[in-house]
Formats: sequence, C-alpha cells, structure tokens
Amino acid sequence: MKTVSHPKQSVISVRGLVLIYFLLCILTVFFSRSFFSETLRDGSIPSPLNLVVFFTIPAVLLVFLAVSVASLVRDLVTQRTGSKFKARLLAYFITVVVFAAAPVTLVTNLGVGEMIRFWRSIDSGAAMGAAESFAVENYSLHSERFETIIRGADFSPYLAPDETAPAATGEERPAGVPPLPPGIAAAEEFREDEDGAWRSRAFAGEESGRLAAPPLLYSGFVPRELPRDRGLIRYAIRDTDTVRVISYSLGEDFDRGMEAIQNEKVHFEIIDSLRVNYRRFMIFFYGVFFFPSLLMTIIIAISFTRRVTAPIVELTEATRRVAEGDFSIQILARRGDELGLLIRSFNSMVQDLKKSREALFKAEKITIWQNMAQQLAHEIKNPLTPIKLSAERVLRRWRDDPGRTGEILESSMLAIIQETEGLSTLLTEFRTLSKPMEPSGSWTRLREAAEAITAPYTVSYPGVRFDTEYMDGGILVKMDQHRVSQVLTNLVINAIDAMNGEGSIELRTDLVKKHETRYCRLSVKDTGKGISAEEGPLVFTPYYTTKESGTGLGLPIVERIIGDHGGAIWFDSREGTGTTFFIDLPIEEGGGTDSEQ
Repeated sequence: MKTVSHPKQSVISVRGLVLIYFLLCILTVFFSRSFFSETLRDGSIPSPLNLVVFFTIPAVLLVFLAVSVASLVRDLVTQRTGSKFKARLLAYFITVVVFAAAPVTLVTNLGVGEMIRFWRSIDSGAAMGAAESFAVENYSLHSERFETIIRGADFSPYLAPDETAPAATGEERPAGVPPLPPGIAAAEEFREDEDGAWRSRAFAGEESGRLAAPPLLYSGFVPRELPRDRGLIRYAIRDTDTVRVISYSLGEDFDRGMEAIQNEKVHFEIIDSLRVNYRRFMIFFYGVFFFPSLLMTIIIAISFTRRVTAPIVELTEATRRVAEGDFSIQILARRGDELGLLIRSFNSMVQDLKKSREALFKAEKITIWQNMAQQLAHEIKNPLTPIKLSAERVLRRWRDDPGRTGEILESSMLAIIQETEGLSTLLTEFRTLSKPMEPSGSWTRLREAAEAITAPYTVSYPGVRFDTEYMDGGILVKMDQHRVSQVLTNLVINAIDAMNGEGSIELRTDLVKKHETRYCRLSVKDTGKGISAEEGPLVFTPYYTTKESGTGLGLPIVERIIGDHGGAIWFDSREGTGTTFFIDLPIEEGGGTDSEQ
C-alpha cells in the first residue's frame, strides 16, 4: 500500500509563528515606549546605528517572506498540484489583512498629521519670547527698586552694634529696632577677624537669607546662584573691615516661573524639531513598529494557506494517481482534520475500485485469453490445411505412381516448410506477447539504434527515404538494444508496407514533461495511405491485420514492450496523407542525455 506524501511544510509551524508574533508584539510595545519617550525628550530620530538595530527584525522577516513567496512562485511556474489554489487563498488572506490595516494606518497618519499642523499653528517662539521678556522686565524693575532702597536706606539700625548684641529678625526685634524696609528679605553684616576669616557679626530678616560668608568683598550686585539665591537679589556694601549683604525678595514663584519658562521652551524646541522630522518620524514608526507586524501576519497567512490546502492537495494528487491506474494509494488523515471523513471515504472508495478493477481485469483477462486461444486455433488451423493437402498429394502419388513422385515432391515439401515456418513465427510472437517481460536496466542510444535498423532497408527499398536528422544523438533510454530493435523494426516495416515501398519515413526525438516526469518522445512518421477511422480502434488488437501475410501481433507486441518499460504509444493518422506513431519513454534520474549521465 502506498501513501501520499504530505506536501512540504514550512520550517516553523503555525503555532511557532503565532508565538513569534506575540513575542514581536511584546518587543514592539516595549521598544515603542522607549522610542517615544526618547523622541519626545530629545526631539531627534535615533542614530544610524540604532536604526540598523531597529530595522534588523523587518529585514529578517523580509527574508522569511521572500523565501516563502519564492517557493510559491516556483510551484506556480512548475504547475505543482494545488499551487493556484494556494495562491488564490493567500490573495484572499492578504486582501483581508490590507482591508483591516488600511483604515488604522490612514487614521493614524491623518491624526498625527493634524497634530503636527496644530502644533505648527502655535507660535511657541513668540509666546516663550514674550514670557522671557516679562520675566526679564520684572527682574529689572525689582533690581531698580532694590537699588533705590539701597541708596536711600541706612541698615545700621537693623544690625546689632557689636557681637554681644542679639541679631534682629523679622519676627523678633530688639526694642527700638524698626522693621526692615518693604521688599528687603534680610540684612547681614560680616567682619574680618585677625586671622583673615570673615564671620557673620549681625543678621536681621528671614532666615533663608542668611549666608555663611560674604559673596563679594566689594560693593555691587551679587551674581545670582541657585539654589542659594532662590527668590532673592543680593547687594554687597563694603566698608573698611565690614561687608554688609542686603537681600531683596523677588517672591517665591519668581525662580519657579523662570524654570517653567525654560522647561517649556525646551519642550517647544522639541516640538519644532518633530515638525521638521515629521516624515522621517512616520517612516521610522511604520518601518519599525507597524511593518514587522504586517510582514509577520502575511507569513502566518502563508503557513495557514499551506496547512489548509495540504489535505486538498493530497486528495488531488491521490485522485490523479488513481486516474493513472494506481489503486494502491492511501491517504493518511491527520488527527482532528475536518476532512478526515472525506479522506476515509476516498480511501474506502479506492479500495472498492481496486477490488472491482481486479475482478474486471480477471474477467477481461479470461475473455482475452479465450479470444486469443480461439484466434490462435484459427490461425494454426489455416496453415494445417495446405500442409495436409501437400502431404496427401505426395502420399497419393507415391501409392499410385511411385516413379513420378519426384515431380511433386519438391513443391509439396516447400509448401510444407513454408507453412511450418509461418506457424513457428506465429508461435514465437504469441509467446513474446504472452510471457512476462522484465524491463531492462541497460541504456540504449536511440539514434544509433534507428540508423542500424534503417540501414538494411535503405538498400532493399531504394524508393524509401529515411530521415533521422531530428534525432538527438545524445538521448538514451532505459531499454536494451534488442527491445529497441523490435519496436523500431515493427514500426518501420509497417510504414514501408503502408507506402508500398515508395515515400519517406521521418524519425524524430523530443524531450517532454508530463506529471513531474521527463520523457523522450520518439515519433515515426510515414507518407503512406494512412489508417481509416474504422481500423484505428483495432490497430493494437492481437491478430488484427490488413496484410495478406501478417500475423497481427506486431503492434500489440510493441505496445506490450513500451508499456512494460513505463511508456505509452499512440498514433495520429489521416487517410491518403500518412501516419505518425508516437512513443513516450520515461527518462529516470541518471538517464536522458550524455550531459546528464
């Protein structure tokens, strides 16, 4: 019992592809979060090195897809069973995927485009410039006011006259010490010790304005340092061996507002850079995050297509083999396959057909042998009559007139010998037709065999022209020389008889392919009288002949030889024009032409 081999499956199963798809989705989500956070933080597309890393997955998936598509195209070109059905099914899958992905892609692209256009409508530069101008102007106003207070105020009363006096603060002031002028947050006096170190001698105001050392040793505005000077402007007043530092309050929200303005300025600069790199950003987005998922979906669709069409392809292949006469074929149904019932029914049908065919073949065989036995008896009986008459003639002469027996002896003996040779030839051909024939394992060069066969007839029939120009000298068939000679001799003799010894015979070879098998096609074409429509169906019937001296076993023997070597024979004929016999002989692995040997 033969089983149909399953069609070639992909390297990775469908379950494996689905698992890879989910892993790809997880990686996409993970890297997309990182990508978007870095892009919105820096406002730039990843570097070329990162792009190479990011696009590795799409490149690998493209290779897998290219291999799968190439395999499908190869099946279509070679017309492999089920390839067109797989192509149509894959087209349906891809159409569904495109229809599902197209709206999301368009909406995403339009949404991002609208966001970019909205961002472009915002004049962020002008807004940030105005905010910075207001902040700078506010700072300048405070500075001018502070400078006015410095020039017009005496801070000596706010500071203790000596180190033993308590420091005045905004909350607790010694009796008689007035409060600090409006806007002044703190006042602190530093004195240089004998060892050259500056130490705080007196302090008044908010504790946040206290310093560890004088920031300047000369008079003037102190450069602001954060976080030390958060919300403050400081002014240093130098006097001989003391430095007084006056702190002016800008308000708690001043530096916080300035930081907010700077941060938002950076954000708007990032938005401006995204507007410039919009197209590159979208190409990268679709290429890294959307395109791989689409490719993976198509690859899974191809695998699904193979899996869905595999049972149908098996049924098609098995049906073809059954049509060719192979009733030993069986299909192995997969577990859980929805087509299991159909496959089991097919296997049962093939088994029933096999039994019916065997019974029919047996009945036909008995009928054929009965007909052949009757025909053979008839063919043997015909020559026995002249043999008997010749022998009776000689015997009668011998009895009646022994002296004149020699007059008829030679002619009677020749008639007996001729009829006996005819019987011997008939029995030899019958034995050839009936006995088992093992296909030969040797290789024969067709052109050389044809030239060897036609050479004697070229001399015997000068009116016949033999043309072997279109026979490839390098073609070899797996059939021994004797069998090839039998086949060609029968066909050549029939062609000569059909032309009455006048005309042309063309022998030609071609290489053809049928059902994944390569054949050598030998054709023998004559210009004879042709075969009528009534005679055509009987050409390969044993003992059927239109010749007066023929046995009717030549073409049946040729058909038997060709069939036992895995080939086929047929003919094309027109009355009054000629007949062409075609023979297809398979070329197995290792055979064919010299270049293939």
